[in-house]
Amino acid sequence: MSTTPPPQALTNDPHTGTTASERAADGGAFGWLRALGPRGRRAFAGAFGGYALDSYDYFTLPLSMVALAAYFGLDSGQTGLFTTVTLVVSAVGGALAGVVADRFGRVRALMITVITYAVFTVACGFAPNYETLLVFRALQGLGFGGEWAVGAILVAEYASAKHRGRTLGAIQSSWAVGWALAAVMYTVVFSLLDEDLAWRVMFWTGALPALLVVWMRRRVQDAPEAVAVREQSSEKGSFTAIFKPGLLRTTLFAGLLSTGVQGGYYTLATWVPTYLKTERDLSVVGTGGYLTFLISGAFLGYLTGGYLTDRLGRRRNIWLFALLSAVCILAYANIPSGADTLLLVLGFPLGFCMSAIFSGFGSFLSELYPTAVRGTGQGFTYNTGRAVGAVFPTTVGFLAESWGVGGALVFGAIGYGIAALALLGLPETRGKELA
Repeated sequence: MSTTPPPQALTNDPHTGTTASERAADGGAFGWLRALGPRGRRAFAGAFGGYALDSYDYFTLPLSMVALAAYFGLDSGQTGLFTTVTLVVSAVGGALAGVVADRFGRVRALMITVITYAVFTVACGFAPNYETLLVFRALQGLGFGGEWAVGAILVAEYASAKHRGRTLGAIQSSWAVGWALAAVMYTVVFSLLDEDLAWRVMFWTGALPALLVVWMRRRVQDAPEAVAVREQSSEKGSFTAIFKPGLLRTTLFAGLLSTGVQGGYYTLATWVPTYLKTERDLSVVGTGGYLTFLISGAFLGYLTGGYLTDRLGRRRNIWLFALLSAVCILAYANIPSGADTLLLVLGFPLGFCMSAIFSGFGSFLSELYPTAVRGTGQGFTYNTGRAVGAVFPTTVGFLAESWGVGGALVFGAIGYGIAALALLGLPETRGKELA
């Protein structure tokens, strides 16, 4: 009896490179990864690595904040400005990266963003004064702002509608991986070196992404459909297109959604390390231990949120975790003095909820826009949300003078309320094809 498989089992999908047999076996825990095909998996690896290292470079600042404040003699308002400047400039970088992605390709835009944030993170380590560091950090935001949006689009255009939520949730989980790597590096560097040198070394390690760019240049390519649209469309990368009547409502409410979620998230990401060290009196090693619970929760939250966004829908997933994130912030900021075990335990659900809400973003924003302006729309709305949401960490910095960091953290809960309201103006997109 012949064992030759039927012809359709040998037919490669021109989109992903998968055979019919592989497409039929897309179930199971890692079915979403198999369904991407060889080209899609390389794109996934590039986007995952880029976002993890983006996270690593971002967290070199919050983890070094106490040392920077002591070295340059800064108050909490000035240190909070570091985050605000980074996020405001990231809106410009993200919008520009989205246009580049639509006009010149997703992979090319991704490499540009990675090189940009790596170069200026390293430059921060050479800053002689506060003003120079502020400028370098702002320029780092140009690359930081564009990386996630471009990487998410690259992978979204390879992913099937069935698996897109968990696929993009897995990409989002790389943020926790980079955060964990930064926390480990912080613990090692600040334990071995004097603080005046340690913060500089932390920034210098931000050169790591250069290795990823070399690999991406040779191995990663755009989805064929995106290439075809880019070659044929007359409106590719057009800012005016995302503000035309058909997309104006989407752009406004998606920007508001991004503002709320990121305002809440960056409030916590910026100030929790300072809160643990200054108000809870934890050592460097102790702060690292508490962050382990927070980051572990974040990693699992990204993966769980990705699964739920496919099961419940994009809007329900965000609504659910907006509520739970607000509750967790209020609980975490009001833990009584001396209850350090409770502080440790609550770090896990806090990290879980504030990360699970992000898992649907990559798929949701990608599905809201057509291919010709997908990069422009996603880059603009996500990073405009970052810029406006940047007001939250700075507000906490100034309120911390009178309220204390822990008391001011509750301001982040307001952001999640804004996100919940923004969903009222956006449609459900689960199951939408991106062809």
